[in-house]
Amino acid sequence: MSDGAKPGLTQETTAGSYFISNYPPYSFWNRAQVPQAYAALERPPRPGAPLGIYIHIPFCRKRCHFCYFKVYTGKDSSEVDRYLDAVIRELTLYSDKAFIGGRRPSFIYFGGGTPSYISTRQLGRVVEAMQRCLAWDQAEEIAFECEPGTITEGKLKILRDMGVTRLSLGVENFSDQVLQANGRAHGAQEIDRAYAFARAVGFPQINIDLIAGMIGETESNWKECVRKTIELAPDSVTIYQMEVPHNTTIFKEMRILGQEVAPVASWPTKRAWVNYAFSELERSGYTVTSAYTAVRDPERTKFLYRDLLWTGADMVGLGVASFSHVNGTHFQNEPDWDPYIEKVEQGRLPIYRALTPTQEERMIREFILQMKLGHVRTQYFQTKFGVDVQGRFADPIKRLKDEGYIKLDSGSLRLSREGLLQVDRLLHEFFLPQHRDARYS
Repeated sequence: MSDGAKPGLTQETTAGSYFISNYPPYSFWNRAQVPQAYAALERPPRPGAPLGIYIHIPFCRKRCHFCYFKVYTGKDSSEVDRYLDAVIRELTLYSDKAFIGGRRPSFIYFGGGTPSYISTRQLGRVVEAMQRCLAWDQAEEIAFECEPGTITEGKLKILRDMGVTRLSLGVENFSDQVLQANGRAHGAQEIDRAYAFARAVGFPQINIDLIAGMIGETESNWKECVRKTIELAPDSVTIYQMEVPHNTTIFKEMRILGQEVAPVASWPTKRAWVNYAFSELERSGYTVTSAYTAVRDPERTKFLYRDLLWTGADMVGLGVASFSHVNGTHFQNEPDWDPYIEKVEQGRLPIYRALTPTQEERMIREFILQMKLGHVRTQYFQTKFGVDVQGRFADPIKRLKDEGYIKLDSGSLRLSREGLLQVDRLLHEFFLPQHRDARYS
């Protein structure tokens, strides 16, 4: 596979989006297709399609230097209340649409920003109102992201009482120096305290997030982070490789200084560090279940938000800039505060842009997302789409096989460890020609 200008295809880390989360690329979503999103909402659900709800809580104590999400750091309590009222109203607007079709959510995900930023009062009010609107009693997974410095034992007890099954702690690193250099709001002591509280409260699954290649991170620091993680023994560990999208503070500083290379670890270094982490975790009894995840007990520890979304589940994204997938159509909410709030307060859905993929594009989407699991069952695509993926993707499969990234087993494609460690850069091989060199975001 030849090097090029795309993020991740060079040795050094340059600016751009590396992590692939959807297909076709977001740059192909547009306002002209918004009516298709409204039409999708008025159709009954596809038979057997699970329903999920994503709630975007866009508030943080500080904006991390590497953050590319829609977040706000200066909103007061009244503004937060107004936003949460809008989120509740938005769900109400969806609740009587045909696509619901009597379904109850299979999974709920509170993402951010920092969901744990909001007060216990605000959290309780949101949950109560949303459950009245669309009951969660059949949800198999309720996931909640936390920043360690915003955690109290009382807040965790409320989360457990509301049914949270998966608590994800945004640790990223255990060094105060590294955390500070990257703009994180929490410190190392807050990590230990938050984790102890979470264990005491008794969540079924506790996940720890780490980032390989942060500003100031060294090999010795990374090995210490891995050691500390194993010592804490979370149910799952999620490891991301640092990227520098264009809307990050890091990129803005690079542009001012005229730098093309980001002040973070190179791609080979990040891959080596993740490989080290996976190897140490495996030696401690963990199983690597995706390009980013290792779990202690694969039979008990699942991540339904990921697994169902990557197999075509419907999901309604609530809040500013949130993404949804309903009846085969993708759409995104208004990406800015005022238009989002104003539309919802006027009783209108805040849909900003949309795209209805073709059948082939839907197949490619599921294929590339499932590649991130490290294996793809070919029969799944034969049954669901009538496509022999080994034949359809014969050329890229051969190229990646020859380079040692893919192995062909009976009934499946499997990524080697080297392929898994850089899967996001390999996925472009399976894009349609018009999407390969396009801006992703």
